[in-house]
Amino acid sequence: MTECVNQKTKGEKFMIKAILLDIDGTLTNDKKIITPKTKAALVKVQNAGVRLAIASGRPEKGLYKFARELEMDKNHGIFICYNGARVVDCQSGEVIFSHAMTTEEACAVLNHINNFDVTPIIAKGDYMHTNNVFGCIIDYIGKSFNVIEYESRGNGYLLCEHKNLSEWLDFPVEKILTAGNPDYLKAHYKEMQKPFVQNLNCMFTSDFYFEYTAKGIDKGKAIDFAFKNLSIPADKMIAFGDAQNDISMLKYVGVGVAMGNASEEVKAIADEVTLDNNSDGIAESLCKHFPNLL
Repeated sequence: MTECVNQKTKGEKFMIKAILLDIDGTLTNDKKIITPKTKAALVKVQNAGVRLAIASGRPEKGLYKFARELEMDKNHGIFICYNGARVVDCQSGEVIFSHAMTTEEACAVLNHINNFDVTPIIAKGDYMHTNNVFGCIIDYIGKSFNVIEYESRGNGYLLCEHKNLSEWLDFPVEKILTAGNPDYLKAHYKEMQKPFVQNLNCMFTSDFYFEYTAKGIDKGKAIDFAFKNLSIPADKMIAFGDAQNDISMLKYVGVGVAMGNASEEVKAIADEVTLDNNSDGIAESLCKHFPNLL
């Protein structure tokens, strides 16, 4: 396995054994595609024995198409789903770790967000459940689109509508996603999270998504749990991300890499900054860290 330099241990050499990847704004370009150069680099390092993991806010159902492209489904790739609330072996389908909000916590969130102009989304089975499949049209980067259609089709879900989600809900929930116009969310997210800041994780995962998960859940903690069982320590990992929910992951690993399109908050804590997601930033960085392979 190829040697590289661990930025966090002042030049000490180590062997990369795992690569962790956010999806949107990181693994995929703005067209939601894994470019050929990035795909080829990831397949090649995986074939050399490196373990791949996708760490995303998405549910596992929305990760399989990327896993198949990268051949992770043949090599026991790892899914870190719901920003760390669930960990899955994508080859066997085994759930390695799960930490959900209680039914009571989830219902409290749903009742509270009824006071805001946002649309809640909960994934279960083959369906995404919401209160109005036609009601979440937002304006973003100069165009209007239906976020419910975007989220469900992008992750391979059918849709199910409920007049009152809190009356329907009778099971623990790993994530409640809320969607809304970016300006509205920015103006109201503090009110949306206020009753829950001590008991739940509340965060933006894009300009038009604000979500709730169980307290203490983040990508870094889920990675720690999953990879300790695989005997791969943090200093043998490299991770790529671009958004607030990637910070715990980039801090946890040996080398945390911010994409060129990452927020300034993410760049500030990263060990390295690579090219953006439209310019094969992942492949560019891996060529540096695996010079004898790529």
